[in-house]
Amino acid sequence: MAEPGAGDPGALLSSGSERRCRARLAAAAGRGGAAAAAVLVPLCSVRGRPAMLFTLRSRSLGGPHSGDVSFPGGRRDPADGDAVATALRETREELGLALGEPSVWGQLRTLPDRQGLTVAPVVANLGPLEKLTLAPNPDEVAEVFTLPLAHLLREENQGYTHFRTAGRYGYTLPVFLNGPHKVWGLTAIITELTLELLAPERYRSKTVVPGRHRSA
Repeated sequence: MAEPGAGDPGALLSSGSERRCRARLAAAAGRGGAAAAAVLVPLCSVRGRPAMLFTLRSRSLGGPHSGDVSFPGGRRDPADGDAVATALRETREELGLALGEPSVWGQLRTLPDRQGLTVAPVVANLGPLEKLTLAPNPDEVAEVFTLPLAHLLREENQGYTHFRTAGRYGYTLPVFLNGPHKVWGLTAIITELTLELLAPERYRSKTVVPGRHRSA
């Protein structure tokens, strides 16, 4: 029997899919070690269609991530108990959205960003977006948008970029196309890991890092 969420995109956020994803994330808890920062990976539904929510970072922030598509998140504060606390706090500060820990499904493995900062992606389900009131902080967020999971799972919306190191092929990373903004970089890698979690029979990884063992 196919796993929940493997066929109908509408089942990707079902209770059965949630139980399976929570169990998989719990089994992998702690992989990658402690993180210096965290992001929330916001699953939601839009008019009944499962989707993922993204933000466009304000260019007024400056720095290497200015103007990028991202997830709500940032550096861990000394008062944060763990990565989940960081992700929830940053989501509240960036989107005006106060989420409780019951919304959180678990944490994907930590990943390095372009500056080598370790980032913990925390997967959560916001529920129906129509029932929420978002208040994006204009100093940090230029735009909020969603992409249906069905869109992200279609091959015509999936691309990849080859990177070279010292003039030779180095590695390949995913890119998600044909939405209001291109999803690339660390956000695309986290999106890919989330799709592998939700629909392992439907999504084929684009990430290739020679010589490195990769696991979701």
